[in-house]
Amino acid sequence: MVRDMTNGKPLRLILSFCIPMIFGNIFQQLYSMVDSIVVGRYVGVNALAAVGSVGSVCFLVIGFATGICSGFAIPVAQCFGASDHSRMRRYVANAIYLCVIFAVLITAATTLSAKQLLRLMNTPDDIMKDAYTYIIITLAGIPVTIFYNILAAMLRALGDSKTPLKYLIIASALNIALDLAFVIFFNMGVAGVAIATVIAQLISGLMCFSYMHRNLDLLFFQEGEMKWDTSYALRLINVGLPMALQFSITAIGSIILQRAVNSLGSALVAVTTAASKVQMLVTQPMETLGVTMATYGGQNLGAQRSDRIVRGVKQSIAVQMLYCIAVATIIHFFGVYICYLFIDSSETEILSNAAKFLRIQSLFYPVLGILFIFRNLLQGLGYSFITMLAGVTELVARAVVAFGFVGKYGFAAVCYASPVAWASAALMLTVLYFMKIQLVLKKYPYDKNNPLPD
Repeated sequence: MVRDMTNGKPLRLILSFCIPMIFGNIFQQLYSMVDSIVVGRYVGVNALAAVGSVGSVCFLVIGFATGICSGFAIPVAQCFGASDHSRMRRYVANAIYLCVIFAVLITAATTLSAKQLLRLMNTPDDIMKDAYTYIIITLAGIPVTIFYNILAAMLRALGDSKTPLKYLIIASALNIALDLAFVIFFNMGVAGVAIATVIAQLISGLMCFSYMHRNLDLLFFQEGEMKWDTSYALRLINVGLPMALQFSITAIGSIILQRAVNSLGSALVAVTTAASKVQMLVTQPMETLGVTMATYGGQNLGAQRSDRIVRGVKQSIAVQMLYCIAVATIIHFFGVYICYLFIDSSETEILSNAAKFLRIQSLFYPVLGILFIFRNLLQGLGYSFITMLAGVTELVARAVVAFGFVGKYGFAAVCYASPVAWASAALMLTVLYFMKIQLVLKKYPYDKNNPLPD
């Protein structure tokens, strides 16, 4: 069901769009979480470390693919907000063509260089074989990742966050079943969980496509709307590529840090793997609220409602802060117990270090929450390039910690690396938001004493 976010109470619209996406993103995280749980419990700590050691590389590639799909959806959301449906469909058609091109290029480049990347990251010898097996299967499934993400991004651009959730729930259940079957009954190890993830995502993509074909007449192409148009393609690339690069630049910082972690040994790789999986789960609502602001901002910019953009930002920040305080409290007292999902209770030292990692980083969740909101809102307003600069800031911050402090302070420096990166990027994005929102207000002014009706 499409949703117009240019009319109605901003907070109610934001939350009604965001909440289904939260569940959807949590289920999407289950793809990788279940992989880690199954290999950690049924294969061993080394297998868990192998999956974790390639996590940053997978984030680099999958993040690029996800980012470019999200970027392609921004012009679609803006046209939808402006009720220019013909132009919107032309953007959709050209986005599809570009996704095919990028799927071929990304898959070819990454699968051919996977082994060199693992060596560059100082992957420990005792987990190298499993790490390569897992990553090569994951990278070969990039076309499937792009297939699902472009469809989900288009649905969200039209204000529909519930349909992707429905199909992700089904796919996640399938993923869990296949993980257990491939690992426990067929003894396929890390290869089994990687294959299960690709299959599950393919199923979710096919279900999204079937739904759109059956229900969204708004996307049925009229004569001439499916033609390749260089001007439309360039506009999509202009928005999508900086978003993709922003994801990848952030991931490169994670790879540099992961290389430093790998040098500390497979036990600490397992620690950061388990703790990071927990962190990705609990920060999903924060990230999803940020992603919601991209659609909200894009639609309201198209409708020239600058007043609603400002109100939506203020209200979303208030919600974000309340959530950050709540989840940091839970992590402080119960984080170690959540890690039991990945690590056997007998591994007391690993569990202790994982809890330390989570407690330290949870203190900085409000900073991360601000980062998510301003980064995505600016992307929705069309300022993708400057958000990429914030990604560069994160990269530099993580590199400084990895090269300058991990060797001297070890695991303690690893715990503070991401918070330093978050703070650096959030500061830049906050300044950029207040600069750019003034330009929007100047272009689309409103009377504070006589606000437009919702």
